[in-house]
Amino acid sequence: MTDLRVAVCDDHPLFREGVARTLTELGFDIVAEGGSRDDAIEIAQRHQPDILLMDISMPGGGLGAIGPILAERPDQNIVMLTVSETSDDIRQALQDGAKGYVLKGIGSGSLAEILRSVAAGEGYVAPALSAKLLAEPPASAIEDSLSVAMRDLTTREREVLGLAAEGLSNKAIAIELDLHEKTVKHHMTRIFAKLNVTNRTAAAIAWNDAAREISGRTLYS
Repeated sequence: MTDLRVAVCDDHPLFREGVARTLTELGFDIVAEGGSRDDAIEIAQRHQPDILLMDISMPGGGLGAIGPILAERPDQNIVMLTVSETSDDIRQALQDGAKGYVLKGIGSGSLAEILRSVAAGEGYVAPALSAKLLAEPPASAIEDSLSVAMRDLTTREREVLGLAAEGLSNKAIAIELDLHEKTVKHHMTRIFAKLNVTNRTAAAIAWNDAAREISGRTLYS
């Protein structure tokens, strides 16, 4: 997959220009650059890139740009490229609709592979960050609403999500539950919609939060 149209938003010009130049050399089409929340929103509306690559720490806040962008362009692929490993930042980015969360120490080849996979409809969170999120308890009220939404899942959807939260792929889940892989994919799509999340990591976080809630009620009841 070549010639993907990418926009880069980061308030450090040298870093931004370096990313843009590297991605160009790897076959991507850099359609715009910016350095603030407002730039990101304008770029998404005006240039409609296949992927918007965006930092968190820039004027106005990168996280604050996700909602307004997706309100106008629900299908916009947003990938955060940042140094922040804060759980709250990761959770908010994913729950607001970012398709990827990547740390700035990543190599150029790996970044290119991630961008292509996101453009193909997949999500990405650095594995170490995914493990960190699943291990830590929630720090905001957002997860509470997700736990409530969990009640809307069917028994089969809960089975599928529970296995996904354990790290099983769609193929492995299909084998475990004696289903077709396409059926599992359909269940995952419905799970994402019901929980209002966009990727497996966010759905797994919701599942683990619900499990903690149930465990806590059992322990203290």
